Amino acid sequence: MTPQHEITPADIMPMDDYAAVRAERRKAMGELKKNRRVAVGPDATFYFESYDTMFHQVHEMLYIEKGGDGQIADELSAYNPLIPNGRELVATLMFEIDEPVRRAAFLAGLGGVEETVSLAFEGETIEAVAEQDVDRTTAEGKASSIQFLHFPFTGAQVEKFRTADAQVSLAIGHEKYGHLAVLPEAVRLALAGDFD
Repeated sequence: MTPQHEITPADIMPMDDYAAVRAERRKAMGELKKNRRVAVGPDATFYFESYDTMFHQVHEMLYIEKGGDGQIADELSAYNPLIPNGRELVATLMFEIDEPVRRAAFLAGLGGVEETVSLAFEGETIEAVAEQDVDRTTAEGKASSIQFLHFPFTGAQVEKFRTADAQVSLAIGHEKYGHLAVLPEAVRLALAGDFD
């Protein structure tokens, strides 16, 4: 099945219908996300997005904020860019540090981290491209705790990524946070489904 790349207003469920299936959908989303989450080092987690994760996110925002039809356009403009376009992977990178003082000190020295992320597999390296919605590093060099990253692929790279048991590594190469993780095969397989 070819992945979908855009949520339209016609795809939005009425909130009463969503409320009726919300618990079931949230449970299913938890299962789906298990093979779309990768920890890199002690403080960073990548959440690889898809049409399904963004469909869920849009509906959750509409359900929680109760903005009605007037809210739909804003949610779609915020989340549609995070749906892979068929030749890319898209990830939300979160630096998850609960302790506020440590988090502030950590992020203060992490400026430009979004420019140091890469995927490597089968002799290929793909550098992440940060979402251009807002600058995620301040002029003072402080990084946002949330980064939105695109990994653009060529057709040949897609085929290599789809190779069964291909070893795929995800790395952050920042001087103050240099870590790498190898994707489990279940994650590689799930992400391979994001390509056309």
